[in-house]
Amino acid sequence: MRLLIQRVSRASVTVDSRITGDIGPGLLVLLGVRHGDTDEDARYLASRISRLRIFNDADGKMNLSVEDTGGSALVVSQFTLHADTRKGNRPSYGHAAEPALAERLYELFVAELRGLLGDGRVATGEFAAMMDVALVNDGPVTIMLKSKSEYADD
Repeated sequence: MRLLIQRVSRASVTVDSRITGDIGPGLLVLLGVRHGDTDEDARYLASRISRLRIFNDADGKMNLSVEDTGGSALVVSQFTLHADTRKGNRPSYGHAAEPALAERLYELFVAELRGLLGDGRVATGEFAAMMDVALVNDGPVTIMLKSKSEYADD
C-alpha cells in the first residue's frame, strides 16, 4: 500500500457535480493498493497517519499529529500511485491490486481511521469514480508512506 499524504487547510472531492467529502484543516490521503497488500497493511497505515507528527506546535515545530490537533482526513482511492514508468511513455499499472481487493482494503483503511479519529473526522471520495479533488496545501507538506512489505522491496 502507498499513501501520499498532504497537509491541507481544506480539501474536497466532487463526483458528478456532487461533493462526496470535504474537510477543513487536516490531511488529504491518496491511497493506492497493490497486489499482496493485506488487512495488516491497512491497519498499520491508518494507525501510522493518525499519529504522524506533521502539524506545528505553539513553537512552530512539526510536533503534533492530526489526532492531537483535532483535524480531519479526506481519503481518496488512487491506483495510479502504483504506476510503473520505467519503460516507455505510458505508465503501467500492473502492480495495482484488482478492484475487489483494492476496494476492500480501502474500506478497511477508512474504517480503521474512523475508529482512531472518530466518524465525523474522516471523509472520503468514491471508490473507482472519476473525481475532482480540490485542496489547499498547508506548508506545503507532502509525505509518502508505504506498507512495511513495500519498504522491504526498496
